[in-house]
Amino acid sequence: MKKGMFRDILFLDVETASGVRHYSDLSERLKLLWNKKAQTITKDLALNIEECIQVYNEKAAIYAEFNKIICISVGYLAYDEDEIVLKVKSYFGDNEKDILKEFSSLLNVHYNNLKKYYLCGHNIKEFDCPVICRRMLIHDLELPKLLNLSRKKSWQVRHLIDTLEMWKFGDYKSYISLDLLSAVLNISSPKTNLVGSLVSKVYWEENDIERIKLYCEQDVVTTVSVFLRLVQERKFDYVNFVSI
Repeated sequence: MKKGMFRDILFLDVETASGVRHYSDLSERLKLLWNKKAQTITKDLALNIEECIQVYNEKAAIYAEFNKIICISVGYLAYDEDEIVLKVKSYFGDNEKDILKEFSSLLNVHYNNLKKYYLCGHNIKEFDCPVICRRMLIHDLELPKLLNLSRKKSWQVRHLIDTLEMWKFGDYKSYISLDLLSAVLNISSPKTNLVGSLVSKVYWEENDIERIKLYCEQDVVTTVSVFLRLVQERKFDYVNFVSI
């Protein structure tokens, strides 16, 4: 990828929570289906209801069928010879459909050319993009061009740049978190007392969406720094980030 193309990349990160606060808030049909899902997740066919509830509290936010998107943070690079600036914007709140519509509008208006624009994130191919697509379909929203991924071959999704995939170097058995990857690359990560596994709890129990938004934006900043290291762009040792 040519360096001048960096400005055509939209970096993103997604944060999700369980679709409803409590297992008891699920419809009876979804309770039964979650129980089956919990058995699959734990590989234990003898789970009782209490254990299914515990798995829901711990894992529901991961699965598009049982979660909701509460924040999508995006960023793009603007730079000159002396400075690189990452401009970050977040779509967040309680109304998932509005979040998805606003994000879709951004892609449709400013990133609607598959031959020019790219989406970049960490584990974007296995989580961020699929969860956005699935949640959009659940809300009966039309998918933007960059997210119309169903039945596409690998060469048809070259506009998706996954820093996890870049680090694998062909080793498809390997998984590494963004936090660990930034650490081994000696990239400073913005300080936060939040981790992904606690996002749903912070959302439902503390109602602190601003804290989740900041965490999501910080992950975008870290993703950009990791990406620049992986493409060996050494000109910029520090990414200045501005929230817009």
